[in-house]
Amino acid sequence: MNSKLYVGNLSYNLQEQSLKDVFAEFGEVRSAKIIMDRDSGNSKGFGFVEMGSNDEAQLAIDNLDGKEVDGRNIRVSIAKEKQGGARGGSRPQRNFNR
Repeated sequence: MNSKLYVGNLSYNLQEQSLKDVFAEFGEVRSAKIIMDRDSGNSKGFGFVEMGSNDEAQLAIDNLDGKEVDGRNIRVSIAKEKQGGARGGSRPQRNFNR
């Protein structure tokens, strides 16, 4: 298992410290990051929290997935490893030199 969690459906007003405080009830929070839109600087409504251990991560999932935080029912799950590489998704490369 992984101790890094995906947290979705966040309130656009939620601050990183508040996110960290919510998860701290279930163990050590190594990091809490809300993803921001590069152009507008506004929250994208999701983020990532890294817990101190796999057991703490599972405890946070069990207790927080679907819970209301700042007026929104958040989604909490194990973060998946990033796939691909190109920004905006990967596209198959075409080879025109045949």
